[in-house]
Amino acid sequence: MDLNDAVLTCAVNIHWTNTVGITGRKLCYKTATLRLVRNDLREMFVEVTPEKLKPLKFRLKDIMVHKKFMSEGKATFNFKSEHCEVYLSNAPPGILMLFLRTIFIKMNGGKDATESSPLDELAMKKRVREQLISSQPSTFEEISPVTTAEMVLARKKAGLIPRGTTTTPSPQAAKKRRLTDDDKANVPAAKKLYQSSPLAQSEDSVRLSQEQLEVLRACTAGKNVFFTGSAGTGKSFLLRKIISALPPDGTVATASTGVAACLIGGTTLHAFAGIGGGDATMQRCLQLAARPMSAQTWRKCKRLIIDEISMVDGQYFEKIESVARHIRRNDRPFGGIQLILCGDFLQLPPVVRGETGAQQRFCFQSGVWEQCIQCVYELKQVHRQSDPEFVKILNHLRIGHVNESISTRLMSTSKQKIEANGILATQLCSHTNDANSINESKLENLGGDKVLFRAEDSDAGMSKQLDQQVQVPAQLYLKINAQVMLLKNINIASGLVNGARGVVVRIEKGLPVVRFKNNQEYVCRHEKWIIKTATGGVLTRRQVPLKLAWAFSIHKSQGLTLDCVEMSLSKVFEAGQAYVALSRAKSLQSIRILDFDAKQVWANPQVLQFYKNFRRRLIDTTMIPLGPKNKDNKKPADATSSALAKLKKSLLNKPLVSIS
Repeated sequence: MDLNDAVLTCAVNIHWTNTVGITGRKLCYKTATLRLVRNDLREMFVEVTPEKLKPLKFRLKDIMVHKKFMSEGKATFNFKSEHCEVYLSNAPPGILMLFLRTIFIKMNGGKDATESSPLDELAMKKRVREQLISSQPSTFEEISPVTTAEMVLARKKAGLIPRGTTTTPSPQAAKKRRLTDDDKANVPAAKKLYQSSPLAQSEDSVRLSQEQLEVLRACTAGKNVFFTGSAGTGKSFLLRKIISALPPDGTVATASTGVAACLIGGTTLHAFAGIGGGDATMQRCLQLAARPMSAQTWRKCKRLIIDEISMVDGQYFEKIESVARHIRRNDRPFGGIQLILCGDFLQLPPVVRGETGAQQRFCFQSGVWEQCIQCVYELKQVHRQSDPEFVKILNHLRIGHVNESISTRLMSTSKQKIEANGILATQLCSHTNDANSINESKLENLGGDKVLFRAEDSDAGMSKQLDQQVQVPAQLYLKINAQVMLLKNINIASGLVNGARGVVVRIEKGLPVVRFKNNQEYVCRHEKWIIKTATGGVLTRRQVPLKLAWAFSIHKSQGLTLDCVEMSLSKVFEAGQAYVALSRAKSLQSIRILDFDAKQVWANPQVLQFYKNFRRRLIDTTMIPLGPKNKDNKKPADATSSALAKLKKSLLNKPLVSIS
């Protein structure tokens, strides 16, 4: 399924009012398709087509669009001349945003009336006259895709691009230059051309690759999907795109950890499931999930998304699958819920309670895994690192393979000077407590007074839950020269991204000013973090997007791309932990490894076997025999089968590193 900017499917309510504003006629459709069309006179309409009913058309003239709740899949069209309001709900947020953006550009990106030529006016008058005398009804056609010229013109009309040239500035531009600093402080922020969804903030301009599009199509087609890939292949980015392409009602985004849940705007899997940590007996888990609130959550769920599936214990996975079937009274896998699972089993494994590691069991080892998954995909294109040498090293480390050349290259980084502009390297620790202790002692050792930045939470009683799921702290103490890390994508093009390293240079009007490694200064204004509760509610935290960064834990570095990092790998205690730590770095030039030991790099043999079988399944489902069977002459068919078998064998015998 390709996403079309001019087509939208959602729930539609239409209300007509009389001259005094009293609602008369009402139409409600659970599912309807909206298209943007033009008639013979080049007038643009929104065409609403309910299932099995004739379409309704509303002319796009003298309208008002309310899009405050666009991120929740809701919007309202107010057609003033027709005394009609069209309410949209349960629309995929990403597609709704594209639809509204297309309307804006098409309405503002055409030629101005003053720019039209006499020939254009004559052609239009002729068309109107022909339509009036013709007995044929008007024909409608879908509008053409948005062009670059239309987009530029629309941005000009919105005031985002000055109309003047570089040599002859417009009066508006000249007036802006004369504003003093005090005036600028009082000028309200310019309105955005489009209000982007929080799920895709700062990512609207990034296009999906072909392999990512393939996964997206499978998800929007209702398939049960598991997709994987090495660190930096854009799994979380793709997951946010998938969420924005699905109807909000019935779509539940979860993750095995609070940090991962926050990155996709969802909740933790444990909070959603309603069975606590899953330590109780199966009978007790069913009783817990049968409580009214939990049961309602399970019954409303149509699509369950689980990020970081590698950290979900296999026994827990089996329990929630049984809970889903029991509560929903449906014997299909997961009670008929569509599953979208994402993660890399060669990264962090499930957290096992107790001292013995023998109890550790991955999701793919559970009896229900094969029943639940229909389609499997692997993302191969690495986006985080662009250095081929570093990507190759990481691919080897991912499968626990370290040779002498890799060891020599990584040990050589211990002498690298990666500090710049007063920014020290972040020390990546295997334990969270070690990172916290380092940050606190380093802050105390700095001169000057501490400045407290207190978060604003939407619900003070839920601050503990926000602390667990949001990277940014409720209380942040800073001093001048404090080493900090940016925790929000502010401007990707300028390098102000989640994980960028900087140092506090001053406090200006109650806000910290940070100089980053690329020598750019930024006034860190308050940003908003949004997480969802298990019942569908929303919790928010507003805070300056910073955290102390002398040290950071490997577990807390999920989703970060670090541009100046130092690590000691002597204390890693899990398979894949060393790989996760190293894969946070952007390049070999931005990393310093103090005590690299090849013995500390290993991969779980059960996971390696899973990926070998995974490859076989991937090949079987994607490779199609060449040519039809030939009953009369079996040689060509046999030759094809033989060639296919040889190709499969060669692919399966390749080392796993080649597919990452």
